[in-house]
Formats: sequence, structure tokens, C-alpha cells
Amino acid sequence: MAKNAIQKIAMNAAENIPYDRLMLSQKNVRRIKDGVSIEQLAEDIGRRKLIQSLNVRPVLDGEGEETGTFEVPAGGRRYLALGILIKQKRLAKNEPIPCIVNRGQETSAEEDSLAENLRRADLHPLDQFRAFKTLSDQGLDPDEIGARFFVSPATVRQRLRLASVSPKLLDLYEKDEIRLEQLMAFSISDDHARQEQVWERISSSHTQEPYYIRRLLTETTVRADDRRAVYVGAEAYEAAGGIILRDLFEQDSGGWFQDAALLEQLVFDRLKVDAEAIRAEGWKWVEAAISFPYGHTAGMRRIYAEAQELSGEEIERYDALKAEYDKLDADYAKAEDADEAIEAKLDQLGAELDAIDDRPQSYDPTQKTIAGVFVTLAANGKLQVDTGFVRSEDEPRTETGEVDEVEEGVADGGTRSNGNGDGDDVIVNGKPVNEAPGDDGEDDGIKPLPDRLVFDLTAQRTLALRNALAGDVDIAFVAALHAFVLQVFYRFAPDTCLEISLKSSSFSQVDGLAETSWAKEISERHEAWNRELPDEAEGLWDFLFGLDEASRRALFAHCVSLTLNAVVEPWNRRAKALVHADVLGRSLQFDMVDAGWTPTVEFLGRLTKARILQAVREARGADSAQLIDHMKKDIMAREAARLLEGSNWLPEPLRLEVDEVDAGDAVADDRSDETALDGDAAELPAFLADDLDPPSDKPVTIDSDEADHLQAVE
Repeated sequence: MAKNAIQKIAMNAAENIPYDRLMLSQKNVRRIKDGVSIEQLAEDIGRRKLIQSLNVRPVLDGEGEETGTFEVPAGGRRYLALGILIKQKRLAKNEPIPCIVNRGQETSAEEDSLAENLRRADLHPLDQFRAFKTLSDQGLDPDEIGARFFVSPATVRQRLRLASVSPKLLDLYEKDEIRLEQLMAFSISDDHARQEQVWERISSSHTQEPYYIRRLLTETTVRADDRRAVYVGAEAYEAAGGIILRDLFEQDSGGWFQDAALLEQLVFDRLKVDAEAIRAEGWKWVEAAISFPYGHTAGMRRIYAEAQELSGEEIERYDALKAEYDKLDADYAKAEDADEAIEAKLDQLGAELDAIDDRPQSYDPTQKTIAGVFVTLAANGKLQVDTGFVRSEDEPRTETGEVDEVEEGVADGGTRSNGNGDGDDVIVNGKPVNEAPGDDGEDDGIKPLPDRLVFDLTAQRTLALRNALAGDVDIAFVAALHAFVLQVFYRFAPDTCLEISLKSSSFSQVDGLAETSWAKEISERHEAWNRELPDEAEGLWDFLFGLDEASRRALFAHCVSLTLNAVVEPWNRRAKALVHADVLGRSLQFDMVDAGWTPTVEFLGRLTKARILQAVREARGADSAQLIDHMKKDIMAREAARLLEGSNWLPEPLRLEVDEVDAGDAVADDRSDETALDGDAAELPAFLADDLDPPSDKPVTIDSDEADHLQAVE
């Protein structure tokens, strides 16, 4: 039996046909513009010539004979691009164009056009990344590569970065075992070993989202907007050999400083230089640190700079300006119509007066010799210099000769003595009142009063003073205020006769407490009063009487507020004191939500998962809690913080205990407006799905034109 003959395939002939004998076919199936523009395609052909022939068919006359012209059913965009080059006089209109001529009748022109577009396989993104990497290795920079392939330099850098990811991860991407978004996240780091380690960690986990990959790759780094990084600066850090990780696919606020130890060392080195420069100004000491705990200045007196004294001429000029200003201001107030000339003159005079009032301030050089400076970093990374703090051991001791003599005896380890060896001297107004019996003590022979008599008399005086003080509320208020201010603002000040003890805890062990809005307000208020108070405690009494009633009350409230302690301490059970704190809070109509407290991610991260879910359940209902109950703890904390935003939810220790009678109404009122127990809460909030969405920009989208050298799209 004879074998069937196999019919051989004959390829269509390739011919060079002059451009002016070609015409665009109306049978091209491509109708919608896509990819690189015709103008860009023309530029590419002009630079690298035509790299793919046109597919043409001969045009026949009525009798079926060829007319010598050809239509282009496949390759129309290349045909139009060639036409642009001819219009630009860069190509002759009869230039021979490489063409594949199809004279067969087995297929139609429409079928040829469709086949050319459908049978072509797009370039895999990884092939493009590697191709760009090859061009870069050949010496082309991102700008040149971008210009040749009509993409932005930023896109080229992104693709080069993707090509630099660990080859093991690229192989997984090629096998579709890693998504492109994950690969983009891995590109933050250049450390292939670390990339592979992170993938090993998350490959068997339910959490493989890009943001989590970025977090793991940067968990030992320092963000560029951290105050330490801002203080040192990226340029100095990189000059010291540090590496900054950058995310080319997301907003990274400057990236991450990879070497935290190097950054810390650079911070300390620069702080040391800055501190030495400040100490050279004449301060006794300078203490520098990245941050100090809250209350680190407790127990220190503070001195302030004062404005330079005005000369006689400056005083005369100030008085003249003030008189002129007051006269113009009075005239302006009487005028019926506004006078722009007078307004301008008033502004000028006001500016000159302000310049004199705001003249430079300076410290007394003698005060600098006992005071010091704290140097630290503010939250924005700027150097924060707090000057003029006097430590207790540096306070000057200025006392009378008699007191010095007594103090000297005490300092030597002895007791206060009247010279008779009994060690029982009591000094009142600089005079001994308890000399030993038999000792005249005075030349005229009058003996001092006996100790017991002095005690009895002064006890009577004390009771009489108490009785009088109780009858004058205003003086009692000033006396208590005087005692408080002495303890709050002065060290080693003369004692008050009131036995009032004021204690203020600083809670320095609480991280970040100094950065809260409440701590800053207290500090600013304290410093404002400190500037107003007299330098020496002896002038305090008269100062307090010189204040108006409102100012005295404000100062009193400030001092009293510093004694409040509602901290729950496991080693110090103060049940009744804490109950009183709630009573005080209700009297103040105080609420931590109104004070500005919100449940942050950091706070929620310190709770157990069960506690986080309970918080969301209390604030937003069970449906909302179910939306996040499957998440890992760190992700759960982040999403819970968003859900709790605006809910007015507070943890138990921050809630103000209310009376049982009012508790039901209070809870009902809170939940009626703030909780989301309706059907809306059942739907997944948009932000919970943010990380699952693909990036809005498509930095690695492959244009079909680019895939075949920008020309084989039709």
C-alpha cells in the first residue's frame, strides 16, 4: 500500500515594494488605539529602521489581474509611521519597504490581520526586567533607556530594581508562585539573603501581603522621618557608609536608614559637638541625650535670660515713639473716616516699638557659672536646647555669720551648740533663746526665758494666729499659695510657718509621656509662671499680694494640680484615693476623650487579641469585630485602631466611674450616637481591603508594541 504524499508548504515571497505603491487596507481588524503612539513608532523606526516586514496583498482589477499596487491589511501602524517619516523628509516616498506578499486565496485579508495580532505572545514582565538590566549593564543609563523605549526614567529604575531581586524569588515569580506586588515589596532591600529569609518566614503563613513584607524587611531600620535621621541627615549618613532603603513603588517619606547602630553613633557624635559648642558659652554643665524622661528637671531652679538694659538715648526715643503713637491712635479713634496714611504711620511706629521691646536677651554671666543646659532632639529632628537649670548642689549658700558658724558645726558632724556643750541651742531671729541656766547670756544680767515658757507662749501665739487666719479667707488662700509656690518653684527657700507638704510625682518611667499634649501644656504653663515669679523667695509674699485675684487663683490651681496622683500602682494600694480621683473628675466634668486620648496602634499592640476584639465589639458591635477576628495581632491592632477612630471608646482604667443611678442613661446616650450596631457595620470597610488591591499605578505594565520592539502590534 503506497504512502500518502505529504504536501510541502511554500512560504509567501518577500519583496521590497516602493512605499508609494502601498496603500492602507480597510480590512485591518485593529480599530482602537493602544500602546505606543504612531509618532513614537515613527521615531523608533527612524532610529533602528524597520525590523518587521509589512504583510501585503496585491490590488486586483476587474478582471482579477494585479494592478502593481498593494494593500496593507497587517502592519497598518508601521505603514502610517513610515508616512510620517516621509512627511518629515527623512524618508523618500519611493523607498523600498520590506513586505511579505500573500497572493493566495486560502485566507482573507481580515483573517491575516486577526492572526497576526492574536498569535503573538506578549513579553513576560520578567523578560523585560532582565532586558532592561542587560541594557544597563551595557552602559545605558535610565534616561537613555527610557528615551529609546518611550517610558519614564522612573519606570526604568523600577524595572531595574525588580531585576535586582534575589534570583530565587525571580524564579518563583516566573512560576507564578510570587505575585508582582510581593516582588515589588521585596525590592526595597538589596540583601538577597534577607529577602529569602523573609519569604521563608511568610511562605507558609496566611499573611503574605506586600505591606507585611515591607515591615519585615525594615523592622531593624530607622525611618527617614525619625528625629534621629532628620538630625543627622541622609547626606552625612551615606557619607559615613550608611545605606538608605528606598521603595520605588510606594511613598516612603525618604526611605529607611538601614544601619541603626551607625545612625545612633552619628547622633551621639553630633550631639557631643553641639553640646561642647553650647558649653563654651559659659555654662557650668551641658547634658545631651536623644531624649530625656518626663520630669527630668524636677527639683531644679531655672533662671531666664533678660533683655538688655536700654541706654538713656534709647529710653528717650522709646518714650517719644510711644507718645507719638498714642496721640495718632487717639486722633484716629476720633476720625469718622479711615485714613490710610495714619494707619500706615501707626503700623510703622508699632513696629519700631516692638523692635525695642523685643531686643536681644542674655543671661547674667555669673548665673551661667552655676547653671546648665539640657540638649536633646525635638520630635521634628531639630536641636532642642533648654537653658538655665540650677542643680540643688550648685545653689549658692548666702547666710549670716551666726548661721554660718552653726552650719559649720553641723557640717563638721557636731550639733548646734551655744558654746556650753549641751547642743540644745535654738536660734530665733538670730538670737539664742535656750541658753543654759546660770549663764546670764547678757551683760545687763537679764536671763533668757526658759525653754518651756517659750514653748508655752509660742503655742498660744500659734493658736491665736490660726484663729485669726481662719477668719480671713483671702489671707489664708495667699498663705497656702505661698507655701505651695515655695515648694514647687524654689529650692532651699526659707520655710513657711504653714505645715503643708506638697508632693509631685513625675512618672518618668512611662515612655513618651513628655510628648503628650497634656505634658506640653503643663510645661508651658509652669515655665510661664516661673518667668513671672521673683528670683528670690524672700520677695514671693509681696509678689503674691500684688497679683490680681484671677492670677492668684490660676497659680494656686497650677500648684495644686501638680500634686494630683490617680496612678494605679500594684505596690501602693490607694483605693480611697482613687475613688476620690473619680469624684474630682466628675466635679470637673472631665473625660479622657475630650482631653484628646485616642486608642493608637501602639496602645492596641500591647493588648491581647481577645482584648482588641472586645474593644471593637464594645465600640462598634459584634459585626465589626468579626471583620478582623481572623487577622494576625499586628494587623488586627492596625485595623482596630481605624475602626475605633471617632468611637469615643476608652479602656477601663481611663473610664470615669459613674453612679449606678446614672450609669444606664450614660451608656445608652453614648451608644445611641457612637456605636455602629446597624447593618452598615456588617459590610467590610473600604480601608480593610486597601492592602489587597493592586497598586493604582501600573509601573510594570507591558505594552504590546514594546514587546515586539514597539512595531509588531497590528
